[in-house]
This record gives sequence, C-alpha cells and structure tokens, in this order.
Amino acid sequence: MAMKVEKWRKISVSFTTTRNFIDRCFLHNGPDMVEELLERHIVKNPTKKEDDEDELTVRRRLTSTRREALNLYRDILRATRFFSWPDAYGIPWRDVLRENARREFEDARFETDPEIITRLLIGGHDAVQSALNKLVDKHKLMDQDGDKDGPRNR
Repeated sequence: MAMKVEKWRKISVSFTTTRNFIDRCFLHNGPDMVEELLERHIVKNPTKKEDDEDELTVRRRLTSTRREALNLYRDILRATRFFSWPDAYGIPWRDVLRENARREFEDARFETDPEIITRLLIGGHDAVQSALNKLVDKHKLMDQDGDKDGPRNR
C-alpha cells in the first residue's frame, strides 16, 4: 500500500511541477489582461491625426448639408405662401406643394451619398427658383392684362 501511495505522490508532484511550468510559460510571459493581449495583436493605425481630420471634415460636410436642406425646406415653405388658389379638388396649392415637399424630404432623409445629396439640394433650389420666377411672370402678365382693361376696382 505504501508503494501505491508513493507512486501517486510522484505523479502528483510531477503533475504539479509540469502545471507550474506551463502556467509560468503561458500566463506570466504573456499579457495579464485582455487589453494587453488586444493591444499586442491588433494592428494600430499610425495616422491618427488624418482620421480625426477626416472625421471632422465629414461632420462639417454633414452639418453643412443638413443646414442647406433645412434652408431649402424653409424656402419651400415660404414660397408656397404665394400659391393660395385651389386645385381641381378644392385643396389649396399651398397645401399640396407642402405635402409633396415633405414627402420628398422624408424619402431622401437617410441618403448618405454626398453626390446624391448635393444633386437633390441643387435640384430643389432650382425648382423653387423656377416656380417663383414663373409665378412672378404670370402675375406681371395678369397685371398688364388688367391695365389694358382699365383701372381696377379695389
């Protein structure tokens, strides 16, 4: 019986020394924390300043396009005040134009491509300016026709 106890003692001692060796090799020579392990194995980008500048540029561009989109929407709302006559269904054109503008802005709300956003903004500004120019021309034409007929009754 003593022989078996001695045999198991030798096995446990050898197991313990092997385990201590393995622990020392892997745990103590390696990182103690997960952060150290990640720092050691993740490739770091040496151009940190360029990334910050790019992020700043992207934020400025997004801010400026948001500001331009808001200005365009406000211009549309201001311009629709002049369209007070009703359409064929009796709904004022002002309301129809505002609903269409709102729908188009909502459709393009999550657009991220800068070229498409710029194209939409330029197209929107052109459409508002064109509609206002046509409205002014029509009012001038109506005023000229009214002057030919004689003085207006006000």
